[in-house]
Amino acid sequence: MNYCINPLCKQRQNPDDADKCASCGTSLLINERIRLIKPLRELDHNPFTYNEIFEVEDSGTQWNPGQKRRVMKILKWSSPQFVARFEREVLALQIIEHPCIPQTNGLDDYFMVESENSPFKLRCLVMDKIEGENLEDWIETNPPISQELALYWLEQIVAILDIVHHTEFFHRDIKPGNIILDPDGHLYLIDFGAARQITDTYLAKVSSTGGTDRSVGSYEITKVISHYYSPLEQAHGHAVPQSDFYALGRTMVRLVTGIKLGQLETNRDTGRLIWRHKAPQIDKPFADFIDELMAPNPAHRPQTTGMILWRLKKLPEQSKIYRITRSKPFVFSAAIASISVVGLLIYLLGLPAYANNLVARGQKLEATNNTEQAQNLFEQAVKISPKLSNQISKFYFDKAARVKENLGLQKKYYSLATKYNPNDVDSYNNLALTCQFLKDIECVNKTYQQLFKLEPKSWTGYYNLGNFYEEQEKYDLAEEQYNLAIKYGQEQALTAVNNLSRLNNLQGKYAQAQKLSIEGLKKVPSSDKQLRAALYKNLAWAKLMQKDYQGADKDLQTASELDSQRVDVYCLLSKTKEALGDIKSASNYGEVCLLARMDTWLPEVQKWREELIGRIFKSK
Repeated sequence: MNYCINPLCKQRQNPDDADKCASCGTSLLINERIRLIKPLRELDHNPFTYNEIFEVEDSGTQWNPGQKRRVMKILKWSSPQFVARFEREVLALQIIEHPCIPQTNGLDDYFMVESENSPFKLRCLVMDKIEGENLEDWIETNPPISQELALYWLEQIVAILDIVHHTEFFHRDIKPGNIILDPDGHLYLIDFGAARQITDTYLAKVSSTGGTDRSVGSYEITKVISHYYSPLEQAHGHAVPQSDFYALGRTMVRLVTGIKLGQLETNRDTGRLIWRHKAPQIDKPFADFIDELMAPNPAHRPQTTGMILWRLKKLPEQSKIYRITRSKPFVFSAAIASISVVGLLIYLLGLPAYANNLVARGQKLEATNNTEQAQNLFEQAVKISPKLSNQISKFYFDKAARVKENLGLQKKYYSLATKYNPNDVDSYNNLALTCQFLKDIECVNKTYQQLFKLEPKSWTGYYNLGNFYEEQEKYDLAEEQYNLAIKYGQEQALTAVNNLSRLNNLQGKYAQAQKLSIEGLKKVPSSDKQLRAALYKNLAWAKLMQKDYQGADKDLQTASELDSQRVDVYCLLSKTKEALGDIKSASNYGEVCLLARMDTWLPEVQKWREELIGRIFKSK
């Protein structure tokens, strides 16, 4: 069955072999490649419905070859508000790289269709189809999930969100209906139509005063609400990244109780759901954590996905302790023991308790930026109980992770983390990277020196230091570090092989670059398409400069098939096609080289673009 894309068509169903709609005459082949097979939500006869979603048959393009079933979302309104929201979804799916979100290709999967028989200009977004069932439908036919499964699913979703938030987006519409469970038990997060970018401008808007429910101050904020899942700040148009955590907590309540949220009571004083009695399989530590995710105030929720993942790792241990301490044998034996050793316990526990109290007071002072006073309390606590130094170090490590937008503060907190735990390799690694971003060369050298004393074979440290030297165009030092990374990292350090190959090309060492690329391709698994694409690009670059144009063309086509988003591949294809005399193809690839957006700045691409512009003006 084929469906007509015209939303005003009175009879949209057509036979499989039809080329045009029998009712309105609209072409059934969209953009010369796509046919609508079936609607994935009920078609609304109201022409002003916001959008439609179809399963489609896509015959493919050079960027996405091979005929397959996919999904197409169609925006019917041209309202600036809805267009902006739709284009944010396009941007989000292009930028966020995670196997558990819908995959799309920005070069040819987003386009506009103008129908002769409809006033609508239809914006279309094609994405890969995810096989499975959304969790809202799944929970309707399955019992409430166990604590073990709840933890497993929550960790999966947060791992996806971790990538989303680190790509500077937040979702704003997390709920069971937007999470797909595939036949292998993997979860997928879908529907990024409500996603927003986490930018300084946006955060300034939502933190302004004097706004209404649709605007904040003089700024327009699109309000997106899913009843029972959206927090109060989002209902007021003030959504922040922690709004996703609230929706996530409510999603877990729906799954562990099996009850629709509207059927659960709410505490009138606190505004919290009353749900624990409906989920007896969930113990108190986990239930407390779910309630923390749903805290009415965003500041009382975990502040980052990294913090949630860390807490999730600790929950099984807390749950085990909770079960033991609540068991009857433990309670009885503890009561007997307390009678005989109460004096000893007071002595043993008194000082540690006092030290812990000092740490807690210090953390509160640090939260108000009273670092000097906090340090005095921390020093006293460590003198009483040296083991607390690791806890204080972890406190500063987490604090540094939460201020990633302020590199100066981040450097300060990572430095304090290393002060209290001088053997923490992770703190030194993160401090070194922060100093790299700040271009603080003295700090970079000092930190890596200490890191390599602690872990002489830290291939990631050598790799990051190689990146630092490469950015400074100190290619000899960068090459030395990449070689050390390859020596100690072996199969793990294939990214260093790729960087070293590229570095050799930049220095004109084309034979060495070619050799390294070939060696890397032998070791990189076929599943790592992006790294293989990068190596094929480096190999083609070396061949091109050695005038093996046919070989370069073949390797570049392979790189393009593996990763169609690489701008450098199209720049090199333009140069290669020109060398082969295929001027038309060279022009087409050159246009992509000039116009495509780059996620990372590469000096060679800038050079190739300048050369290309020079050739264009010269030809005129």
